[in-house]
Amino acid sequence: MEIIKSNNFKIRYILLACLLFSFQFCFLLQAQKVRSGKSSIHISNIKAEEKSLSDAVQPLIKIISPDFGQKDKLKSNQSEITVIGKVTDIKKGINRIFVNSQESELKEDGLFVYKMLLKKGENKINIIAVDNEDNYYEKNLTIERLIESKLVTTRLNIAGEYYALLIGVDEYEDPVLMDLDNPVRDAQNLYNVLVSDYYFDKENVKLIKNAKRDDITDALDFFAERLTKNDNLLIFYAGHGWWDEKANVGYWLPSDARLSRKADWFRNSALCDYLKEIDSKHTLLIADACFGGAIFKTRSVSMEAPKAIQMLYDLPSRKAMTSGTLTVVPDRSAFVKYLIDRLSTNEGKYISSEQLFSSFRIAVINNSDVIPQYGEIRNVGDEGGDFIFIKKD
Repeated sequence: MEIIKSNNFKIRYILLACLLFSFQFCFLLQAQKVRSGKSSIHISNIKAEEKSLSDAVQPLIKIISPDFGQKDKLKSNQSEITVIGKVTDIKKGINRIFVNSQESELKEDGLFVYKMLLKKGENKINIIAVDNEDNYYEKNLTIERLIESKLVTTRLNIAGEYYALLIGVDEYEDPVLMDLDNPVRDAQNLYNVLVSDYYFDKENVKLIKNAKRDDITDALDFFAERLTKNDNLLIFYAGHGWWDEKANVGYWLPSDARLSRKADWFRNSALCDYLKEIDSKHTLLIADACFGGAIFKTRSVSMEAPKAIQMLYDLPSRKAMTSGTLTVVPDRSAFVKYLIDRLSTNEGKYISSEQLFSSFRIAVINNSDVIPQYGEIRNVGDEGGDFIFIKKD
């Protein structure tokens, strides 16, 4: 008899425990927590029709300032931004608001303010509003902080960025090829004026000193992969050049070039192939090398008033300016000297490559034995536009 009573007690205890567990499990099923970063938001799982008073209306989030537009995206040149918004829920009222996983102060009228430091590129803002019935609404905003080149080109209806490849070769491995004194310095000086005075961001400019052939091809491969049809590319080369009169082919001589082996040289035709591959809006080649003029069909430079900057920019271009034609150019280059001088002293906001060339052409002729050339590069997609230099304010 005692054994039977003991077993009955155990059975009743087990049944009671099961009943309590079932009750707790059902209760837990009615609610869950949604975590967003460091904060957690309690969201009810009870269906609207099971509530004593149904609330099927989600909270509303309206951004008052700044104007993000219909796609909730904004471009800004500021390093910091203040977002002012308002949240409403007519039925149940707003309980809390979270911005980028942090609970934000909510005013009595539903207003909230959020200040954010902007890094270059895209910045995300995530906003979650929760009402008193644990219904929530989420809104995502995107702010793109423009770098300087993007900012100024946006004002001009120019969508691209400015890139540059600057090559200077002083030292040659082959003892037969005479070392030079000034090309590396010239490339460095051009780098300085482009980065400090014009809209060429440092991360978009490659300066290669005493470049080998592979250095040149690797850099051109890099720009071919990176540039878009809206971007602009300037290529500068200073160093030895060579013209093969019989084959009608011109070459650049990298630092590892051997005079007895043309396979180590960089053909002008290979450069033209790259210019076809690089899908830029405008490409400007500036060459201070022997026989540099062989790369293009030259034309006289118009001395008339230039067309509107926007019209010149709208048409794609592939232009070149060189320090000479098929003659040897001196180591100390008047061409580069006056090029950099005119860029440095230019007081205009915009200057086209043709205007730039016109501004120093006569000075080079009067102070050297070379005649600089300007024109379109042949068969690589020039459509009559021009490369526009934009000076910083």
